[in-house]
Amino acid sequence: MKLAVLYAGQGAQHPGMGKEFYEASSAFRDAFDAADLPFDLHRVCFDDPDGVLNQTEYTQPCMVAFACGVSAVLVEQGVKPAYVAGLSLGEYSALEAAGVFTAKQAIELAAYRGKAMADAAKGIDCGMTAVLNLDRVPLAECCEQASALGCVQICNYNCPGQLVIGGEKAAVEQAAALAKEAGARRCIPLKVSGPFHTKLMAPAGDALAQRFAGENFGTMETPVLFNCLGHEKAESDSIPQLLVKQVQSSVYMEDTLRRLGELGVTDILEVGPGKALSGFVKKTLGTDVRCTAVETAEELEAFLTGWKEAQA
Repeated sequence: MKLAVLYAGQGAQHPGMGKEFYEASSAFRDAFDAADLPFDLHRVCFDDPDGVLNQTEYTQPCMVAFACGVSAVLVEQGVKPAYVAGLSLGEYSALEAAGVFTAKQAIELAAYRGKAMADAAKGIDCGMTAVLNLDRVPLAECCEQASALGCVQICNYNCPGQLVIGGEKAAVEQAAALAKEAGARRCIPLKVSGPFHTKLMAPAGDALAQRFAGENFGTMETPVLFNCLGHEKAESDSIPQLLVKQVQSSVYMEDTLRRLGELGVTDILEVGPGKALSGFVKKTLGTDVRCTAVETAEELEAFLTGWKEAQA
């Protein structure tokens, strides 16, 4: 078994995520509670009585705290993946698992990133739309044609047949209309609070660059496949620079998954919540790679049982 762990991005968050893990595992608790945040992480993540969990400045640290907790349980159980990667925000969770960040760092950086992204989105009439069954090249041409109305780019290359465009609303709507004319099966507007992974996030990139100047980046102990590359970094690539680029550039998840296939990965563990990445894996790699999504302690226990049997 050659294992890769993939970490979810924002979108699948929900009240109660991690509560069962928190009650069951001291390793999870230690990682989850590692950060100093300006809000009550337990209140927002477990109950969300104020209804703020879907606001990106809260979503991001909650998602990463959950992921760091699950990673701590994996370490405790002796699970050592060959590779790690994450979707968008999930890249911070992957870097924590790889030893580049501590849990405290990753969660606090996610909170900072979330606020920087929310600030960058203020005042922009923005949109993001999933485009189904249209290839990259014709969709890029649609974006180019629509850019007379404002910024619009392909921001997510999720899997075959699923791309996401984002930017200023009028331009996104025009690009989607052109995409349908070009043969897209469907164009589905997404509920998002900003034009994420487009050049409109440049102010968030600048804010992250300033923050990273004061951060200590540890040695990468497990290879990470990076969003803005779609594969491992070169020796000359700087992780801070890649993360600055990532917030304002396309996420190449399909390319990342194909690369994991090339590297001989046989099993992928998706650390949720949600199962979006498992869907991308199936559409990209078919049945060549087994994929398991875990969101609860029970699901992780079932995975660990199979993993230990495979190691025996």
